Amino acid sequence: MSLETPPLPSPPPPARRRFGAAVLISTALASAVLGGGAVHLLAHRNEAHDAHASTPAATPTASEPAATKYQCPMHPSIVQDHPGKCPICGMDLVPMTPASAAPGDPGAPAVEGLAPVTIEPARQQLIGLRTAPVTEGKVGGVWRTTGRVAMDETRVRRVTLKVPAFVEHVYADFTGKPVRRGEPLFSVYSPELLAAQEEYLLALRTRQALGQTGGMATDGEALVAAARRKLQLWDVPPATLERLAQTGEASRSLTLVSPISGVITKKDVVEGARLEVGATPYEIVDLSRVWVLADVYESELRHVKVGMPATLQLKAFPHRVFAGKVSFLDPVLDPATRTVKVRLEFPNPDGDLRPEMFGEVVLRGTTREGLKIPSDAVIPTGTTQVVFVALGEGRFQPREVRLGESDGKSVEVTSGLKAGEQVVTGANFLIDSESHLRASLAALAAAASSPPASNPPAASGHGDH
Repeated sequence: MSLETPPLPSPPPPARRRFGAAVLISTALASAVLGGGAVHLLAHRNEAHDAHASTPAATPTASEPAATKYQCPMHPSIVQDHPGKCPICGMDLVPMTPASAAPGDPGAPAVEGLAPVTIEPARQQLIGLRTAPVTEGKVGGVWRTTGRVAMDETRVRRVTLKVPAFVEHVYADFTGKPVRRGEPLFSVYSPELLAAQEEYLLALRTRQALGQTGGMATDGEALVAAARRKLQLWDVPPATLERLAQTGEASRSLTLVSPISGVITKKDVVEGARLEVGATPYEIVDLSRVWVLADVYESELRHVKVGMPATLQLKAFPHRVFAGKVSFLDPVLDPATRTVKVRLEFPNPDGDLRPEMFGEVVLRGTTREGLKIPSDAVIPTGTTQVVFVALGEGRFQPREVRLGESDGKSVEVTSGLKAGEQVVTGANFLIDSESHLRASLAALAAAASSPPASNPPAASGHGDH
């Protein structure tokens, strides 16, 4: 009687079956990002795992040539191990180059969470990929911010009435009208002003009479000075006082003139109106010099000094550059924006700088020599700064860099790059997504192909003898 050996238990399914769901999801994501460029990596690792699982005793050697893969140049997700046509566009599949399998530069340090990528020239043009060189030149010393044109508060004057009066005629009749110093603004009738003129004329006649009779001339001079001073304190123009002295006749109406040259920014007077003491019928601003108010971040505040030269460019005058300087730094930091208000002064002889205009302010300090790249080449990751370096033949490698000062258009590079290297400036976020995806797929494939941490011995299936 022969004993039959009980059948061995069926082995557990290979690890790649557990890996299949992640593969399908990751492959779909790869196709959505850059046309599925990472599918080849997944397929290559999956087939390598299948070969290892089917022939565990076989050990590949470096002398064995790798199997040639064929890929659609327009749809890189289509990869197969024999020639043929793309089922999507019908183009002939082309052999994949070795660069597709190993796009990175082995001498450069790896960036955690990112992997090198390869993009064919046709796809580069399709996604608008652009590169720019790492150059040597002047760095630092230039800081850009946004500024708002404002009135110089030290050049604002208000015309205030010091006696009650009735408005008879308005010369400066609308807001925004430019006026010159001494130009008439409006004329008024005031009983108090009329009486003050009569007092002045009486003082003049008294001085003349005392001088003719040989009386005390000093008393006459004191009377004239007091009457004249009263009219001056009521803003009677010097020309009106001279006319009074020459004609000897008081004027029913008195014309008030502009105290400065500027623009009328406020008008609160009409003909026939009664103005009380303290009324401010006009506000006039001298715009021959204006302020520009800008915000400087806390991290850049140490570079800004009073007297530093600055320039201003406006959309209204794109080909003009206005020159000015820093005149004041706010002693209090804005807690909401973490910025400090900076006041700049700009000459404005032609009046082209109008209050409430916005423009770009460039603060200019001392420059130095260093490496720089375009600002749009940098991809912030939260804790580090990354750029993608073009290695040639469609290969792009992530590189961690350290940055210095920036002027808004270019940024200083203190480590991580060399002069002459090419960095991606256009479509770099698409490449970043592809790089993240490839790194994730590589990590999943490595985890699937590695043996489990603890593998209990299989049952022999034989009973005790």
